Amino acid sequence: MLKITNLHASIDDKEILKSFNIEVKPGEIHAIMGPNGTGKSTLANVITGRDSYDISEGSIIFKGEEILELSPDERARLGIFLAFQYPVEIPGVSTTNFMKAAINERRKHQGLDPMKAAEFLKLMKEKMALVEIDQKFMSRSLNEGFSGGEKKRNEIFQMAMLEPSLAILDETDSGLDIDALKIVSKGVNQLRNKDNAFIVITHYQRLLDYIVPDFVHVMYDGRIVKSGNKDLAKELEARGYDWIKEELGV
Repeated sequence: MLKITNLHASIDDKEILKSFNIEVKPGEIHAIMGPNGTGKSTLANVITGRDSYDISEGSIIFKGEEILELSPDERARLGIFLAFQYPVEIPGVSTTNFMKAAINERRKHQGLDPMKAAEFLKLMKEKMALVEIDQKFMSRSLNEGFSGGEKKRNEIFQMAMLEPSLAILDETDSGLDIDALKIVSKGVNQLRNKDNAFIVITHYQRLLDYIVPDFVHVMYDGRIVKSGNKDLAKELEARGYDWIKEELGV
């Protein structure tokens, strides 16, 4: 589904991703961990097409197509979704209208007619129940006045509505209490199937108690330096990242 090869990315002449490589297949969950400043969020932004980064080398192949020249909205229409670490507020645009526009843009790309109102409302109620969002939030401006946990739940709700092929969760657990963490994780687990895939970026092993990854990767200095299964996350929790640096000789 996703294959990144020898990717080099920089911002303001500072190289952040350095020969980054990863392959994600349908049905898989990949967790990416690492100290602050190693390029985890940069990776998420580059995959989804944020234009402030300069790509000097490498390729990003998604569903067999090179996407480096595609805009963020074109990548989204192809089925790439990013749950932000800090979801933005959009005053004046209700969550309902935002989701309706997003879904119909995706359907247009697929050659489908806009979703009928009754079908849309039924789908919205079903997905709201999945992440335990009160219906009153749907008429409010997107994320405006929401708590941190409500914003994160709203991100998972959006993901549930759009059903992306590849979902990237950029530190979705940041700032969540244990109850909100369980709700968000439940949503991800129920959305997982053999045809989609997830990249979960996190600092903490606790999220991976609820969203169990197939692979755990450690990023350091802009590239993956170690990979393993869920046990690697537990080792990182117990030992920190210093032993990784010792293995690398830095």
